[in-house]
Amino acid sequence: MTLTAHDDLVARTTSILDRLGVTAIDPDGDLAARSPVTGGDLVRVRSHSAAEVGEIVTAAHDAFLAWRETPAPVRGALVRELGLLLREHKADLGALVSVEAGKIRSEGLGEVQEMIDICDLAVGLSRQLTGLTIASERPGHRMMEQWHPLGVVGVISAFNFPVAVWSWNAALALVCGDPVVWKPSEKTVLTALACQALVTEAARRVGAPEHLSSVVLGTAEVGEALVDDHRVALVSATGSTRMGRAVAPRVAARFGKLLLELGGNNAAIVTPSADLDLTVRGIVFSAAGTAGQRCTTLRRVIVHASVADELCRRIAAAYGTLPIGSPLDDGTLVGPLIDAASYQGYADALDKARANGGTVLAGGERVLADEAADAYYVQPALVRMPTQSEIVQAETFAPILYVMTYGSADSTDPARDFDEALAMHNDVPQGLSSSVFTLNVREAERFLSAAGSDCGIANVNIGPSGAEIGGAFGGEKETGGGRESGSDAWRAYMRRATNTVNYSTELPLAQGVEFG
Repeated sequence: MTLTAHDDLVARTTSILDRLGVTAIDPDGDLAARSPVTGGDLVRVRSHSAAEVGEIVTAAHDAFLAWRETPAPVRGALVRELGLLLREHKADLGALVSVEAGKIRSEGLGEVQEMIDICDLAVGLSRQLTGLTIASERPGHRMMEQWHPLGVVGVISAFNFPVAVWSWNAALALVCGDPVVWKPSEKTVLTALACQALVTEAARRVGAPEHLSSVVLGTAEVGEALVDDHRVALVSATGSTRMGRAVAPRVAARFGKLLLELGGNNAAIVTPSADLDLTVRGIVFSAAGTAGQRCTTLRRVIVHASVADELCRRIAAAYGTLPIGSPLDDGTLVGPLIDAASYQGYADALDKARANGGTVLAGGERVLADEAADAYYVQPALVRMPTQSEIVQAETFAPILYVMTYGSADSTDPARDFDEALAMHNDVPQGLSSSVFTLNVREAERFLSAAGSDCGIANVNIGPSGAEIGGAFGGEKETGGGRESGSDAWRAYMRRATNTVNYSTELPLAQGVEFG
C-alpha cells in the first residue's frame, strides 16, 4: 500500500481549511499541527498565553450576561444554524478529522454526523427546558422548579473525538444559555479552529452576541488557566484518568462544577449461547475501529471456556483480513496511531502481557514504517491471557484485545459461571462501557440489573462502542461519573432553583411551625 505523499496532504489540508473559513494559520506560530497519516507537520498556529485565556473568559462572561436573558428557543436558532452549516460542510470537516486524528473516512464523516445529530437534539431541547410543579403542604402556596443558565462552560477535549465531544457540550450549553470556551487537544487544533469558524458564521447569520464560542490553544498551562478561572462555572473535561486527577481538585478547590469523561477498560462477556457470527462482527469493530483509540474501545473479552477456542480462531481470522493504511483511502479499516508515544504504549503493553503469560494470537506488529517512518501503523493485536493481570486492568490506548475465559467446558451451573464472568468484568478501576453477547434472557437481564455491569453504558448483543446521542454518555468509578449528550444530560449546564409562591393572605410555615 502506498501512503499519501506529505506535500499532497498539506495541499489538501490547506484547501479544506480555506473552504471552512479558517484564518488562524500563522507560519511563525509556535504550535505545529501534525498529521498521523504521514507523521509530518501540516501548518503552524499560535498558542495562547494564560493571560489571554483570562481575557477570553472575560469576553465569554460578558456574552453570558446577555445570552442568559435570551429566550431559549431563540438560543436554539443559533444551534440550528450550526447544524445546517455542518450539513453543508460535512465532507470537508470529516476529511479534516481523518487528516488530523487518523480516522478512516467513514468514521470521520460519522463524527460530523454525530455533531449534526446533537444539534438536532439541542434545538428540540430549547423548547423543553422544563421544571417540575410540586405540591405544597401549605394552603394557598405553589412550589415549582426552574432551570436557569449556569455560566461560562470550559471544555477540554481529547484527540480521539476532536469535534464530536465539543459539539456534545457546545450544542447543549448554548441552548441552555451558556457560552463555551474550548481547549482542544494540541494534537487536533485544526479541527477545533474549523468548528470555531462554523459557529462564528452561525452566530453572524442569526445575530447572536459575539464570544459565545471561543477556542484557546496551547499545552497544559492554557488548560490550567481555564480550569482555575472562577468565572468558568462548569469544566467539562474528557481524557485520561490521570488528567482527571489533576483537573478535579483544582475545580473543587474553587467550588466549580465538574463533568468528567475519563478512561475506559471496556469488556464483552461472551456466553455459550452467543451467536458467534454476530459476536465476532461486534467484537472486531469495537476492538479495532479507530485503531483502538476510542474511550469505548473493546479491550477485554471474557468468554466461556466452552466457546473460547472457536471465538479466538474466528477473531484471529478476521484480524488477518483488516486493511491497514491511510485513512484517506477507500477500503481502509484501520488507520494510524496518533503518535510515537501511543505506539510505545502499544509495544510496552504487549511486552508486559507476554511477561504475564499472555500469548499473542494475531497481530502485534508495526507496519508501513518504510513508507512513513514518522507515522505509526500497527496490526490490531489479539492476546490470550491466563488471568486478568495488572496490564489487563490498565487502559492502553491502542488496538490490543485481551481474551480470558470463565467457567469450564463441562460446567453444569451456568448461573454460577455467569456470576464469575460478572465478577471478572467489574474487577477493573474503570466503568465506562460494557456488553454481553447471549441469547439467554436471564443472562441478559442480570447483566443489566443492579447486580450486573457496574458501567455507565451496558449493551446486549452489540459491542461497547458506537453510542447514540439520544442516551446519556458517561461512566462510573475512575471514568469520572459525568454524563454528556442525550437524556437529561442538559441539566449539568444549568442551575436549579426551587421557588415557592404564596398567593394567599395567610403566612403558614412549613412543618406546622408556629412563630408569633
